[in-house]
Amino acid sequence: MVESNSIHSMQTKHNHHIKVWNRPVLADSQTFQMNDVFAAGERNHHISNTAYPIAHSTTWKPYRIAPPQIKNHVQLAFEGLDAINLYSHIPFCETRCYFCEYTVVGQKELNQTVEYMQSLNQEVLYYRSLLGPVAIAGFDIGGGTPSFVSSDLIAEHLELIHSNFRLTRDCEISIETTPKIASNEAHKLKHYHNLGIRRISMGIQVAEPNLLKILGRSENGIVHHSVAMEHIRDAGFQNVNLDLMYGFANQDLNSWEHTLLHAINLKPESITLYRMRYKLTRISEQKNLVSLQQVRDQAKLAKQILTTNGYYANPGKNTYTKRIVDTGTSTYLTKRVICGTPYLGIGLGAQSFTHTSISYNSGSAGKNLSPYINRIQNNEIPIQDFYDLPAIQMMAKMIAVSFYFGEINLYAFESKFGVKLEIAYPDAVPFVLSEGLMEYTSSQNGSELNLENGSAYPKDCLSLTEKGALHFNGTIALFFAPSIQSYLIDLKE
Repeated sequence: MVESNSIHSMQTKHNHHIKVWNRPVLADSQTFQMNDVFAAGERNHHISNTAYPIAHSTTWKPYRIAPPQIKNHVQLAFEGLDAINLYSHIPFCETRCYFCEYTVVGQKELNQTVEYMQSLNQEVLYYRSLLGPVAIAGFDIGGGTPSFVSSDLIAEHLELIHSNFRLTRDCEISIETTPKIASNEAHKLKHYHNLGIRRISMGIQVAEPNLLKILGRSENGIVHHSVAMEHIRDAGFQNVNLDLMYGFANQDLNSWEHTLLHAINLKPESITLYRMRYKLTRISEQKNLVSLQQVRDQAKLAKQILTTNGYYANPGKNTYTKRIVDTGTSTYLTKRVICGTPYLGIGLGAQSFTHTSISYNSGSAGKNLSPYINRIQNNEIPIQDFYDLPAIQMMAKMIAVSFYFGEINLYAFESKFGVKLEIAYPDAVPFVLSEGLMEYTSSQNGSELNLENGSAYPKDCLSLTEKGALHFNGTIALFFAPSIQSYLIDLKE
């Protein structure tokens, strides 16, 4: 691992942006035996995953910026960036599913959609004045359920984005919906397509009625699925993703197989698999009812069934696609995963990520609208927590997200941090190679992505093997920052 002084002095310059990282505290300057870290990741498999960091209120506490200083730090963090990603968070859902870990508001706030969207638009204008007319390379509208609100409100939001920022030529706009909305409100889908939205993702999650009921999701059952897909296609969408979930306490292999085959029969271009993460959900107490072997068996079954039916993903990748030249994910996520592209998150509890910082918008803790709306109305920056991080934490964040695709793009990593992966991780890289967990490959992903200087990213990657995908939780932990590794080692679950 890079010595703390080296990290502190490390600077890279791309175009007009100079990256200077915070100095790591002692907890992020220690080293551990790779065997111990790997075992800790496997043991704590419910939290050792792509949702980095872990226990940030303690592990990241030394890097938290005091509220009066946040605005200046935001300007510095985004200064000089020629293009960023944008994520607009619309947190409304008719009901909060029991498995949901995200910042979603309750039933009593559903009548505040207009007020919220007005605040979201005010935040757009706030960042336009703060950052200038930065280009948008990828744009996701997520939630919650963004299609819950009126499509006219979505149109107003998009018009404001277009008039204040410049969307790059390859920027695809993606939005999320549910089977019930897509089935019952086809006019919204047609409106989205007319607005220039070209990718849509629909959350099926599971297909078995009994499990849907247990998860509080009965209203989005299979009765809606075929009609929803028919309406999506009629609206003109040719890039459709379906989300599925596994790792539930009441989900056996037969149930999971039924969900997979049901989704395949709907003929989407891509299918994304999400393993249930119990942290911050209403059913968190069920995590001990799900063994690591169960989720491994379910992941193995999914790969067999999806591959047989023409969907491809390299080991460890959670999105399977029929279009091999495409990653299957949105432009926003693809550039996040491969390139570590900075992104601005607007809306309740949204996360933002630059080369040197990560921040969380107001409302993420209490999951209610008031703190966010109040800050917007007072013309205050709506950030609850801002962390000015050392390189070793930013590296870990980028790599954790890279594991969505099961591989680390070596050139993207070096471009971002000014150091080769093997130098930054002198213990982890030899370990994963010697144990057969990862290998050097030429990736099929990212051929259309560019470096900040305009040249194409080469395809050389360090990728998970089938063994590494099987031991995903232990392998990913090897690249976490030392304070996170220490937390996992000390945690006895």
